[in-house]
Amino acid sequence: MTVSVAQGEKQKIPVTPVLVSVLLFVAVLIAALSIAGSKQAMAVLLGGLAGFALYHASFGFTSGWRRIVTEGRGAGLRYQFLLILLVSAVSFPLIAYGQYVELPAALFGEGATLRTGGFVAPVGVGILAGAFMFGYGMQFGGGCGSGTLYVAGGGSTRMCITLAFFIFGSLLGSIHLHWWNALPRFRAWSMVTSLGPLQAYLVLSAVLFTIGWYTIRRERKLHGEVEQSQPTGSLLRGPWSPLTGAVVIALVSILTLLVLGRPWGITSAFALWGAKMADLAGFDIYSYPYWSGGRRWSVENSVFYNATSVMNFGIMAGAMAAAALAARWRPVFSLRRVEIVTAILGGLLMGYGARLAYGCNIGAYLGGLISGSAHGWAWAVSAFAGSSLAVITKKRLGI
Repeated sequence: MTVSVAQGEKQKIPVTPVLVSVLLFVAVLIAALSIAGSKQAMAVLLGGLAGFALYHASFGFTSGWRRIVTEGRGAGLRYQFLLILLVSAVSFPLIAYGQYVELPAALFGEGATLRTGGFVAPVGVGILAGAFMFGYGMQFGGGCGSGTLYVAGGGSTRMCITLAFFIFGSLLGSIHLHWWNALPRFRAWSMVTSLGPLQAYLVLSAVLFTIGWYTIRRERKLHGEVEQSQPTGSLLRGPWSPLTGAVVIALVSILTLLVLGRPWGITSAFALWGAKMADLAGFDIYSYPYWSGGRRWSVENSVFYNATSVMNFGIMAGAMAAAALAARWRPVFSLRRVEIVTAILGGLLMGYGARLAYGCNIGAYLGGLISGSAHGWAWAVSAFAGSSLAVITKKRLGI
């Protein structure tokens, strides 16, 4: 069943996918609220907004990195930098001053506060190897951490395969993580703590503006002009401009800091989902250090207690709603062998690499840089190297 929505045109929205996406989102929201409380319910809402924005803006890290290597087009990278700078303008002061945010009493109870903290992790062999694997894998998988979720939610059956092996790779990475962590690494360092929020922000801005200026100069040299982005169309039906997408995703990231007290993350939930499935299958997951401590509680209890998980559910439901409203939710069940093989390879490499590298493009790259952590820079450099090599490899293989 369809319904006409556009004036002067015969564009139609398929009602069934829209209803299914809304019902799915409401079901996740109610489950999170009834099982885990208002904070988890708010995480679902933030995830839904993120998925909606990611889909309509086609905001991904994979294509931006690929195009700068293959075409010399740097707009995707520059919008990523804009996202980082927008969020950092808020996150740096919050993290630096250990701000206790007063939460609404109607939602969280009288006197509830939240301390905002960042993602700061050590730089070592494990993170460099993991980020390289992740960057290599995302060009074969066709998406990054957030990209996998919103494209799968948008109806891509191939990306569902990538997601399944992303989960499996994350589980394997969690099992081996103690070995990787035993390899040489430097102590964690944050320029927000060392330099202060203002100086740290000036350093971050200087580096990102310099890289952005170089991409503009290179793009003009190769093409004669800088590529213009599409304007934002309908807010409900899309498409959105990259600028609109960056601003909305920045808003999601800032609200996540305030609601959850830490940056936005994605892939730790994949490891948890894999551990839950392994536990149900009778595998002794608790014999490994990663799952023997506090994370055991997460495996043994409802997944709705895990804020990252429910936010991921929201992303997929939000992306499905966006795809349905755009009349583009059309799953294809006929896949070529090369599509299946690359989806499996990409998912495994991204999942395994993300556990070693403290996350993906959202948790490690965005989360690390908005925390002022050195590991965010290390992740970006190593993942970009892996991504670039994968682009070259795919070109030589003709895929």
